Amino acid sequence: MSVKAPAEKNFRRAKVRPGGKKDKRAARWLSWRAGRWAAAALVVAYTGYRGTTLVLHASGLQVRRIAVHGNVRISSGEVQAIVDGLRGSSILTADLPAYRRRLMESPWVADVAMRRVLPSTVEVFVSERRPIGLCRLGSTLYLIDAGGTLIDEFGPQYSEFDLPIIDGLVRGPSSGQPSIDEGRADLAARVIDALAARHEIAQRVSQIDVHDAHDAVVMLQDDPALLHLGEERFLERLQSYVDLAPALRERVPQIDYVDLRFEQRVYVRPAKR
Repeated sequence: MSVKAPAEKNFRRAKVRPGGKKDKRAARWLSWRAGRWAAAALVVAYTGYRGTTLVLHASGLQVRRIAVHGNVRISSGEVQAIVDGLRGSSILTADLPAYRRRLMESPWVADVAMRRVLPSTVEVFVSERRPIGLCRLGSTLYLIDAGGTLIDEFGPQYSEFDLPIIDGLVRGPSSGQPSIDEGRADLAARVIDALAARHEIAQRVSQIDVHDAHDAVVMLQDDPALLHLGEERFLERLQSYVDLAPALRERVPQIDYVDLRFEQRVYVRPAKR
């Protein structure tokens, strides 16, 4: 037997209509919010751009002073002329590496460091090349540094330099211009550096020949003998010759060369008459 329950009016199912006005209002609200955020982002971006532009072009941050340090041979005026394009530019965006490369093109400049000093100064620190001798290139003499770099043609403006002539540095041109042999330049630099410990002996050296990269041959002022020093113990060997020279001259008045490369022995070759 079935029983039918009476319908309860208080529990009727609500009727739902899809796509009503509330959904449309929510979509419009979200679109409005997104638009506000986009507008705010544009305002912030523009404000940042304008602020950055104002800072970069602020007159207080323009380069007004260039300070040069460490230079001796290259004048401060020459340095400032090379980097003069820095003046008036923003100290924050100035291309210092490009100006450093320009300075490095000067033959006297071995290295350069540059730094910004806010609000308006750029400091330039110059390290100059130190000439160690005179390289003979054809009939012309050039100042040369320990690395084998030709600095400048030797002339009256460099008369204060009392430097030995270094022969044998130039490597025959396989193609193009002659070049400096780095190994021979290093040998000559080591000789000069070693002899610097005894100023009175270093001053007497007039020529160094490094045609043989394993045997430095030295000539002293007022002494025509060729002194073979090898590739080490340069000061010790040259000092031994200076000590022995009077006795050697008594036995061999005219000496072609003296070989000092062998321990406890000195080989003397008389000059041909």
